[in-house]
Amino acid sequence: MPEISQSRYMVQAGWDDVPHLDEKTKRELLASYPEHERDARTKGVPSLGSGAIYPIEEEAITCAPFQIPAYWPRAYGLDVGWKKTAALWGAMDRETDTLYCYTEYYRGHAEPAVHVQAIMTRGAWIPGVIDPASRGRAQADGTQLMQIYTDLGLTLSGADNAVEAGLYDVFVRMSTGRLKIFRTCQNTLNEWRIYRRNDKGAVVKENDHLMDALRYLTRSGLRVAAQQPVPSGILPQGCIGDRRAGY
Repeated sequence: MPEISQSRYMVQAGWDDVPHLDEKTKRELLASYPEHERDARTKGVPSLGSGAIYPIEEEAITCAPFQIPAYWPRAYGLDVGWKKTAALWGAMDRETDTLYCYTEYYRGHAEPAVHVQAIMTRGAWIPGVIDPASRGRAQADGTQLMQIYTDLGLTLSGADNAVEAGLYDVFVRMSTGRLKIFRTCQNTLNEWRIYRRNDKGAVVKENDHLMDALRYLTRSGLRVAAQQPVPSGILPQGCIGDRRAGY
């Protein structure tokens, strides 16, 4: 049982934990719920109903982890800040035009060198995209911060921070089955579940670091994504004879 504080705990319960609901009743109820509310109503997964930015059933955008083929291009979106720095990595299956978000980084109250070390362990060769003006920074301050991360060894480009256009890009991919998130990316999914607009239609800027990283990755990262480098004359494992690999 997850502890929220010394006196508060969170219990997640679904209707399978309620013995008085029979299967016929469950089927009838399920059919009456909008798709984006079904996980909340049947499994107790937090949801925001009409305020959700991505009103899509969670099962439609998640998948079990698998080994990413070496020839799939990869990139990551990076959102930096003192309270929380987050990065989300994606790999593109060009054959199906599907972006798979396969790992994440999520940590606060640490210096850039600490974040860089963790990011590079996922693959120092993987390029990233970052919005220099995000989190309310002035463009000059953001550019300087981006330079700090670059000097520490990251390969970074500036991301397009057109918010509504970026949200639309992500939503289109999700709704057409061309964006999947590994179920192991729990921080990403936690943010996704509560990502919402307020009653005035503005995006609520709370607990959205990985959602920003996802937006940067989808809108800008795919343009800079790179394949894993391999020694000359050696094919990545599993790619022998596969012309899609480009070798």
